[in-house]
Amino acid sequence: MAPPSRLRRSVCALTAIATLVFAACSGPNGAAPVPTARRLIVFMTDFGTLDDAVAICKGVMLNIAPAADIIDITHHVTPYSISEGARLLARTAPYYPAGTVFVTVIDPGVGTARRSIVVKTKRGQFFVLPDNGLITPTADRDGVESARLIENPEWLLTGSSSSTFHGRDVYSPVGAHLARGEDWTRVGPIAPPLVRLELQKVVIDDSGIAGSVVALDGPFGNLVTNVGGDEFRKLGYRLGEPVRIRLGDKDLAVPFVATFGDVAPGKPLLFVDSRGLVSLAINQGNFAQANGITPPGGLFVFRK
Repeated sequence: MAPPSRLRRSVCALTAIATLVFAACSGPNGAAPVPTARRLIVFMTDFGTLDDAVAICKGVMLNIAPAADIIDITHHVTPYSISEGARLLARTAPYYPAGTVFVTVIDPGVGTARRSIVVKTKRGQFFVLPDNGLITPTADRDGVESARLIENPEWLLTGSSSSTFHGRDVYSPVGAHLARGEDWTRVGPIAPPLVRLELQKVVIDDSGIAGSVVALDGPFGNLVTNVGGDEFRKLGYRLGEPVRIRLGDKDLAVPFVATFGDVAPGKPLLFVDSRGLVSLAINQGNFAQANGITPPGGLFVFRK
């Protein structure tokens, strides 16, 4: 057994080492560590998944930020559809924490004079994308703290300068540098006013609401509209009542219900979906196919 004096010296040494380790890992005044690295990347493109483009972009990200977690929104945005990408981005962002880095590449202007930007919103999230209006709905809702141009060559993919694959050469490496916790102001100078996407708005008058069918809900063929549930309720309809609508040149009467099972299989329904928007569906069917509808398209909901 070691003498008591040697044991005391060993305990003191271990205590000193533990103190130094804690101090190195702690914040000011011995507080708990404050995480600085933003390790979550949320990725969306219109690249599809038939080839290697998405995998290449993820490889670029992980080479720079190997500890990053990469989550896909989708890579099947309708090609070139900035409005669809903007809608999906705005829908997804609220469910992620501050510090999340969103890399979004729907970029029909790739290789042209269009700018590449990083936007930090007032929710503390970062958006790496082309300046083509993709950020408009998110910025309008969450506010913009600042936006910067991507101009720092040290943040781009070394040895690669394609004019047609900025997802690999620009957006993926920049997103990874942010996810690694680097100072985002190093990406480039303050951006000039951002390009805005012209958003479709509803019009309400004495006869009803004029809106739009903006998308389909996945493979189910439900029609997603830009008519909010609160706006619809101003028309006076109650659950169970038929709602008169016009889709293009077709007039229909569809029951207003809470969920699909409130009507028989194969029957149509109008409901307020999980986004808070008016939607049209067929229980266990495909409303778009049954009615020959491809978004975008006009919608009118008549007042009761």
